[in-house]
Amino acid sequence: MKTTKVAKKEEVTRDWFLVDADNKVLGRMATEIANILRGKKKPIYTPSVDTGDFVVVVNAEKIQLTGNKLADKMYYSHSGFPGGIKSIAAGKLIEKKPEDLIRKAVKGMLPKNKLARHMLKKLKVYAGPAHPHEAQQPKTLEI
Repeated sequence: MKTTKVAKKEEVTRDWFLVDADNKVLGRMATEIANILRGKKKPIYTPSVDTGDFVVVVNAEKIQLTGNKLADKMYYSHSGFPGGIKSIAAGKLIEKKPEDLIRKAVKGMLPKNKLARHMLKKLKVYAGPAHPHEAQQPKTLEI
């Protein structure tokens, strides 16, 4: 009788991938990154175990949004106090914190559970072309 192999946390080997966000569309890139963080491209993929790899994204400030989303797409946050809602347009978010734009897009594509927080910790986003993860020898990933 054949049985399905279930991955264990100790058996998972993690690779490092480097993604250049220069002139990439945000949503299309975020879906690929989310799949890598979850480990869906691995044969050992198990939904209840974090089997994903590390992803380093560089040039976040050069990300592209289609249509009129730079002006129209809004990101909201709330302080928890009455009247404490804040909103920021995607265009202003790219100017202030381009890393957050990619992080929020990928976070929305991950499952809504405790495992997603562990997956999101494996995402490293940098505004410019430099990153401190050269020692891990990340493989360049074309998206």
